[in-house]
Amino acid sequence: MHEIILNIHMHTTYSDGHGSHEDIARAAVSAGVDAVIVTDHNVLVSGLEGYYEIDGGRVLILIGEEIHDQTRDPQKDHLLVIGSGRELATFAPDTRHLIEMVRQENGVSFIAHPYDPASPVFKEPDITWENWDVRGFTGIEIWNAMSEFKSLLKSKMHGVYYAFNPDRVATGPDPRTLKKWDELLKQGQRVVAIGGTDAHAIPASIGPLQRILFPYEYHFKTINTHLYIPHPLLHDYESDRQMILSALANGRGFIGYDLPELTRGFRFYAQGMDRTAWMGEEISAQRGVTFQICLPRIAECHLIKDGAVLRKWNNRENYTHITNEPGIYRIEAFIDFLGKRRGWIYSNPIYVRK
Repeated sequence: MHEIILNIHMHTTYSDGHGSHEDIARAAVSAGVDAVIVTDHNVLVSGLEGYYEIDGGRVLILIGEEIHDQTRDPQKDHLLVIGSGRELATFAPDTRHLIEMVRQENGVSFIAHPYDPASPVFKEPDITWENWDVRGFTGIEIWNAMSEFKSLLKSKMHGVYYAFNPDRVATGPDPRTLKKWDELLKQGQRVVAIGGTDAHAIPASIGPLQRILFPYEYHFKTINTHLYIPHPLLHDYESDRQMILSALANGRGFIGYDLPELTRGFRFYAQGMDRTAWMGEEISAQRGVTFQICLPRIAECHLIKDGAVLRKWNNRENYTHITNEPGIYRIEAFIDFLGKRRGWIYSNPIYVRK
């Protein structure tokens, strides 16, 4: 399996972002990511998807959209739609129908920023997801960088502080999102986790102070979704697009907070009686399963089973755990950065079946 770095969820001047697709490509090449997925609000931009070669580097830009019912106030229930190949924003008023249409068009869909609090001081509404009765979506965005930023904006001084100290913002996914994800998994749903930056490159000012809030390049060095694909990218648009969409649909990857230290090289897989299962895959508990966890560096590591911490380690890079218990197993890892314990790696699950 080959690892690539994908940044998901960003906006351009086609909606409420402040840069072009070429600006995003240049930032992505500079940040060292392999591919990005642009998701403008309620518009599927055509003609700009493909490989961009800039400054001696190359990045694949895929284009989806962030769909929500614009007649609602506030406009909740945002859905990231990727790979559908056609405009689906007209189905926004009926989320259930929208998700079904994505499936029919062979796309993938992810609940965006499941918990997104209001920031009254900056006149930002609460746009938390509400319609948890729906089924059939591919997964959820367990870590959204801008939602976390909004949650810290208790006053204008907080806004100034974090605008000039962006490295101090991220600590990890909202605990409510992780709890909801585990609940859905325990209900028997296959729910893929992704991380999203929600990048807008917003020019902001308070009095004489001016700042671009989280430039694209900065965002692309923070919360990424790392995917495992069968072989390296071929730099052929159609085949690489299909590999990425397949890996997303099946949860073959993890969320990495790459700013403190690059998470490339993380491995989590299970060895069973007659096969090996990677993240997003199933394996039989018959005759036992051995989990292998490989971290890029020494860090605090938790093995989660069915939403509860099963084991903790903190003194080495490689770990094993043997079990014959069916369940849903995933990894969380933490490191210290700027004097605070921060989430570093969140894997997708391995499903151990009876």
